[in-house]
Amino acid sequence: MTAPKTMKSTERIQGAPMGHGRGPMGGGMVGQKAMEFGPSAKRLIGRLGPERPKILAILFAAVISVAMSATGPRVLGRATDLIFAGAIGKRLPAGMTKAQAIEAARAAGQSQIADMLSGVDVVPGQGIDFGAVGTVLLIVIALYAGSSLLSFLQGYLLNDVVQHTVARMRSEVEDKLNRLPLRFFDRQPRGELLSRVTNDMDNVSQSLQQTMSQVLTSLLTITFVIGMMIWISPTLALIALVTIPISMAIAGFVMKRSRTKFVDQWRRTGNLNAQVEEAFTGHALIKVFGRQEEIQTDFEVENEALFQASFGAQFLSGLIMPIMMFVGNLNYVVIAVLGGLRVASGTMSLGDVQAFIQYSRQFTQPVTQVASMINLLQSGVASAERVFELLDAEEEPSDDDHVRMVDERHGRVSFEHVSFRYEEDVPLIDDLSLHVEPGQTVAIVGPTGAGKTTLVNLVMRFYELDGGRITLDGADISQMHREDLRSEIGMVLQDTWLFKGTIRDNIAYGRLDATDEEIVEAATATFVDRFVHSLPDGYDTIVDDEGSNISAGEKQLITIARAFLGDPSLLILDEATSSVDTRTELLLQHAMAALRSDRTSFVIAHRLSTIRDADLILVMEEGRIVEQGTHDELIAAAGAYFDLYNAQFKGPAPVSVPATVAAGALRPPAPPG
Repeated sequence: MTAPKTMKSTERIQGAPMGHGRGPMGGGMVGQKAMEFGPSAKRLIGRLGPERPKILAILFAAVISVAMSATGPRVLGRATDLIFAGAIGKRLPAGMTKAQAIEAARAAGQSQIADMLSGVDVVPGQGIDFGAVGTVLLIVIALYAGSSLLSFLQGYLLNDVVQHTVARMRSEVEDKLNRLPLRFFDRQPRGELLSRVTNDMDNVSQSLQQTMSQVLTSLLTITFVIGMMIWISPTLALIALVTIPISMAIAGFVMKRSRTKFVDQWRRTGNLNAQVEEAFTGHALIKVFGRQEEIQTDFEVENEALFQASFGAQFLSGLIMPIMMFVGNLNYVVIAVLGGLRVASGTMSLGDVQAFIQYSRQFTQPVTQVASMINLLQSGVASAERVFELLDAEEEPSDDDHVRMVDERHGRVSFEHVSFRYEEDVPLIDDLSLHVEPGQTVAIVGPTGAGKTTLVNLVMRFYELDGGRITLDGADISQMHREDLRSEIGMVLQDTWLFKGTIRDNIAYGRLDATDEEIVEAATATFVDRFVHSLPDGYDTIVDDEGSNISAGEKQLITIARAFLGDPSLLILDEATSSVDTRTELLLQHAMAALRSDRTSFVIAHRLSTIRDADLILVMEEGRIVEQGTHDELIAAAGAYFDLYNAQFKGPAPVSVPATVAAGALRPPAPPG
């Protein structure tokens, strides 16, 4: 016996929208580029508008902080000049002037020393002025301390701005999801939406946090450093600026090649994650068919491909920093040599050369940071673009101007020439008319895809009609507030949903103001109370959607109790008893019969035994009601319902058996000998 080979993730998702995950188990979205970088970046920056006062404070703090930091080397050069002048002055005879000392040096044939003395503020016979040096050092310490404090303030305010902005975006996304029609969720994979709401929002937060601070500080540093270098020596500044186009060209060259590697890395990561998830999900089946070695081989192939892609991406991106440092060191050597010559010629002081060298070292780092931030900024804007696509999605039509219904409800439902289709060119329900009196139980049966669930979804206004109208107690539901309409309807689906909380909380979800006595009463009516007492914590037992500590049938009972507690005038049960055993199902039928008195009920069922007592049975095929009546009437009519009923409760049709089989060809072979 052979099993089909595990389907590759690339085959499974071909033609479907790709979810932009953040790497393995939520890693970064490196290499992803925005489709429209400029407009999306502008819109993202516009989201910072409410934080304008704080942003101005950040800009002020950043400018002053960088200015103080950039001034430090210039002031520190003054201390170097004082020490150098003191060391030289102590060697010169006291009592003579600086001009006399220079003239004496030239007379002795030491013209180079004379040139150097002309560029130094020296007093012959006077040593190092430690008081002046100490004052300069205190000023430098104050500058760097002030710069650090302002930088801390800048980071604090920036974090506040980013987190408030992202928090507002998360709230807008949550509100947007609540306003989107069900049609939108039908067309979006769940993982894709979760990725936008969680991973993309986190990526926007991280990108804003890092790029805003780094880019702002780096650009200001470059500006101030260039200004200080031009102030000290325009000639040397021009030489230093040559490294900017060289550095940017090198960074662009490397990043262009590393970006494709990063894209391949995260594509390979997605493939590997999909394969691992697939293997874990089908773990039991893999063992049954003995495919462990094949799965392991496939994993090793993908793992090796991921290793190669990751190694190439990290290696290439890691080249930027050492290459930029190499260019910076070349620049440092050139400036040191030229600066030394200018000190020797007396055109620059030693302190100015020292300050200029420090500025040249500071100059390369922010250029590198700006280059490295481009990729991260692209990733953040791409995530923001995906969030904006969600925020721009078409919402449900507003019903604020509709009439709020306050009259007592009875549950009379009418479908008047209703037409609906999910796709414009694919008709589903056409010209359907139906009248249901209060207290009636209407069962809807038919093959898969006949439109049974669609019919009740239209009653809930999960979708808007293409034609006709539906009325509840004579009122057009399209003119009712959705909140009013849905508060009168209790719905139990085949797919159960429980949130993480106690059994008591999950039942109370049907009516949040219910008392404990009412919760227990609903649980008793739906036989939840019967199994709750066997649990260690009773009604305080913690459950969630996984429901690992209770069975599928018990989860279904809790959802039914939740609907019972809401005391609706209209019940919709979509295969609500599919997960319970036969005995519990029988008990539920009695409980539902009591509950359905004076209430209208729509019951979608595949097991026809559950709807024999329905007041009206609708048989649907291809969006049309082909038969309607009671169970006995439809059986007597011998139509579509009769065929469905016989298919479930009669034996399988006899089939011809080949003679070889009849003769015992499928018996086990006789033992040898």
